[in-house]
Amino acid sequence: MAPRRRCPVCRSKQWHKEPSSGLIACSEGHILQNYRNETTEAEDLGQHSLKKRALKSDRKKKERASHANPKLYHGARARYLYFQCQQLILRKQIVALTKLCNLPSEFEMICREIWALHLSLLPDPPPAEPYYHAQREARAESEDPNPSLKHHSSPVPDKRVPSPDSYLSEGEDNKHRIRIGSGQSDSEEEDSEMAELLRQNSESEDDGDEEEDDGSTLKQAPKITRRRAYEGPANNLAVLMIACWTMRVPMLYRDFARYAELYELPYLDPLFHLLQHVPSTVALHGLTSRLARLLYVNYGILTPEANAAPILWRVIDSIGGNPTLYCLTKRLSHILALPLALHHTLAPSLRIVKTSDPENHKYDDVPVEVSFMAATIIILKMVYGLDGSVRRPQESTDPACALPKLDEYLRFVGQLNEVSLSNEATIFSSVLTTSVGELRDEMIDDYLSFCERALLKPSGNDRQGRN
Repeated sequence: MAPRRRCPVCRSKQWHKEPSSGLIACSEGHILQNYRNETTEAEDLGQHSLKKRALKSDRKKKERASHANPKLYHGARARYLYFQCQQLILRKQIVALTKLCNLPSEFEMICREIWALHLSLLPDPPPAEPYYHAQREARAESEDPNPSLKHHSSPVPDKRVPSPDSYLSEGEDNKHRIRIGSGQSDSEEEDSEMAELLRQNSESEDDGDEEEDDGSTLKQAPKITRRRAYEGPANNLAVLMIACWTMRVPMLYRDFARYAELYELPYLDPLFHLLQHVPSTVALHGLTSRLARLLYVNYGILTPEANAAPILWRVIDSIGGNPTLYCLTKRLSHILALPLALHHTLAPSLRIVKTSDPENHKYDDVPVEVSFMAATIIILKMVYGLDGSVRRPQESTDPACALPKLDEYLRFVGQLNEVSLSNEATIFSSVLTTSVGELRDEMIDDYLSFCERALLKPSGNDRQGRN
């Protein structure tokens, strides 16, 4: 052991470290000179430091278990089969609508072309058929000399339009696969408005959801995203509507809803466990107008204007009007230049009388029958006033002389309302809640016939019920 160092002043060997300053002092208090206190605390480290290399463990990580139902299809294959089912439903809808409205055979051909264009205009087009796509991938890999340099895509691409042999003829699928320009996509405002309309429609459908088994929480309504909004079954009705407009058939949106609620048009039958109501007029018109605009922007296909004369007469007849009211409403609609196109961008330019007049219709995306009904109400307001004061025509040439008196007209409209409430389409509608005890004897027989048509489907000589 080395001898202790003596203090150069008092020659003492007793040293201690002062806790406050950290200096070394002897028993007499003399400070030890030339002393350096080093600590192991490293403040600034250099670029090089010693690191211990971590060895890879041989233990295999446990894979996360999938909770997906193995009995159901998932991924691109599920989307492909989903559109196959929609296509099959569309074929049945075409057959039913052709029989109901006595349409020509060309109606099916027009619907087929519009359906193929509709699939190519989706934000996320459906994938190709899995089997044929796998065959093409295998053929491409065998022909490629450098397969390692090739960029392999996903097993099922998402930018192909399906061309099933059961519906589209062979050789026609390549004709319909047209690339959509990046600058011709939907505007954010229209997409958000359409998503909001479909969200409201889905909320009305899911009001009758039952509680779960534990009774703790209710089933939440599914959120319809912008991409899913254009892939729903309501787009089949939009395709049928554009086909009717193309053939100048005076169909209303309410006609599709009435046929679907009476189970004369296949819509609620295959989706018995998914949907409870048909889409509203506003939501269906939004889908139809969007598809018509995209057909014109991407392919130059212009949907003709509505067959206004029959539609206007149906509107006038529904409120008990006469030919005089028809002529007055037609004149007012011409003065107001009501758009007869599905989308305001497809309507012709307006006549400019003043410099401040607009050149085009803006935000006039309402159904044609709604515009005609609004013009009819304006005519009735101009003739009758409908404010409690009596108005009579002052001249014999006044068109109001050919219209009935206000009391008679209101009484007739009330009778029409009672007749419409007793109509089969109104009583058996899924929107209204009518008790069986409120039905008359003859209406009960009609109700049983309706239930037989809605709940039972003929299968040969037997009848097979729905679970």
